[in-house]
Amino acid sequence: MGQVSTFGRRNENLRAGVSVEWVTIAWMVIEIGVSIGTALASGSVALMAFGLDSGIELISAGVLLWRLGLERRGGKEERIERAEQRAAGIVGWTLMLLALYVVASAGWSLLHHSASSTSPWGIAIAVGAVVVMPILVIVKRRVAARIGSAALKADAAEGIVCTYMAVVLLVGLLVRALTGWWWVDPLAALGIVYFIVSEGQEAIEASRGGESHFSDD
Repeated sequence: MGQVSTFGRRNENLRAGVSVEWVTIAWMVIEIGVSIGTALASGSVALMAFGLDSGIELISAGVLLWRLGLERRGGKEERIERAEQRAAGIVGWTLMLLALYVVASAGWSLLHHSASSTSPWGIAIAVGAVVVMPILVIVKRRVAARIGSAALKADAAEGIVCTYMAVVLLVGLLVRALTGWWWVDPLAALGIVYFIVSEGQEAIEASRGGESHFSDD
């Protein structure tokens, strides 16, 4: 009876993990559409960086969805672990390339005094991310702890980084809207680079079998 009960609880937690990843995917699609669309219209480097990072998080959520589904279908643990590490490496190096893109774009904007326009939609999506992402992070961390999934814990850590990025983006967009200072947007983009690189380093470390530097607290 005890084994059946334990198996049932694990299956329930796996279903919860699958559900939260579907919600993540839906939100990331919204983030990508609004962020990149608004960035193209307003010329905001920071918004473009945020949208591209959301695209990478969308890939990560898809991988986790597959990984959790594989376990629910009885996949072998070794196969799951290899897939997680391979995906983590791909995401990590993609994030590093994204960081290079942001630095180059922000540097070009600063050099040429390229100003972005005020972006109400950008402010709205940043506010939405600040509200939605912490909720997703809490659920993912709880499920990760219950099923012992390092991959889901790392995915939650990406959500923490996304929240930090959204805060930096929001502050930059609000200051730009209130003051009209042209250089705030590229500086906000450079501020986001720190979080992109940190996330990329963690993913690369995970792909090599390293431990996450995020604590459980």
